[in-house]
Amino acid sequence: MTLEILGISVLWIFLFGYVIVASIDFGAGFFNAYSLLIGKNHILTNIIKRYLSPVWEVTNVFLVFFFVGIVGFFPQTAFYYGTILLVPVSISLVLLAIRGSYYAFESYGTRGHIGYTLTYGVAGLLIPASLSVVFAIAGGGYVDVIDGQPVLNYWTLYTSPFAWSIVVLSIAAVLYISAVFLTWYAHKANDSEATKLMRKYALVWAAPLMISALGIMYEMKSINPESYSHMVNLWWMFAISAVLFIVTVVLIAMRKKYGLAVGLLIAQFAVAFFAYGIAQYPYLLYPYLTIYDSFTSTQMAIALVIAFILGLCLLLPSLYLLMKLFLFNKKYVTGKEDNHA
Repeated sequence: MTLEILGISVLWIFLFGYVIVASIDFGAGFFNAYSLLIGKNHILTNIIKRYLSPVWEVTNVFLVFFFVGIVGFFPQTAFYYGTILLVPVSISLVLLAIRGSYYAFESYGTRGHIGYTLTYGVAGLLIPASLSVVFAIAGGGYVDVIDGQPVLNYWTLYTSPFAWSIVVLSIAAVLYISAVFLTWYAHKANDSEATKLMRKYALVWAAPLMISALGIMYEMKSINPESYSHMVNLWWMFAISAVLFIVTVVLIAMRKKYGLAVGLLIAQFAVAFFAYGIAQYPYLLYPYLTIYDSFTSTQMAIALVIAFILGLCLLLPSLYLLMKLFLFNKKYVTGKEDNHA
């Protein structure tokens, strides 16, 4: 394995960690806001707040690692993406700031304020939608190099069925992942009403998730034939992901082994996520930038790999302790003690 492949693999792991952890967080905020709108906040609010309280502050650690690493390993990405992502990433940063601020206002200020809750919930869906545009841009077809400078064609991007398929997939994935996890979490809290409601949401969002994923594969055939052919060659990985998806939905539908369903869900997304990454190899921005263009020095690459592996070794035990002390603490999860992060 070359240093380039090792570097992008480490970054992809961090990005996948962000996708899972952030999806649960963003979806929980949306379901909390939605339950308030439909008058079912008495069922979900307590469960969701007990989850959000200890974890909302650590969600973006994975994303910070990824952005620092992508520029550290592949400095040329700063040149290509620095300008073309100015608008999408700026929107995401503003939404992250608004979301964090309004969570603090709602939690530590006027509790139950509908404006804060709704803003927090809606921002949680808009953030992954805005960030997911990066995957569409990286796939190619939306960037032109004019006089040596990369220029993003906004009209082509925002009228592209492929780009919108990715946006829809990101929203469906956030709500599906979060609903499945919160079904398990509510079940562990012995809250039958919350479990029943979150189970319903999980089943509802399963179909849009699969339809949007198939839509992306169909649209990629015309957008990026090279990556599409790679995806066809990796059909077995996507088949494994589909089987895991079906088993997860069956377990949720049968009201059985919610913990196993969460494990299968994470495995499903891991297989599909890494299959998609392999299909894009070796491009960071098709067809202009690959992982071999302007790779950092060997010494810097080795130092970054070591630093990121050590960071992962520190981060994973921290998340484990967080889960053990809060999320899976029987007294905390059932609301018998008032813990705050």
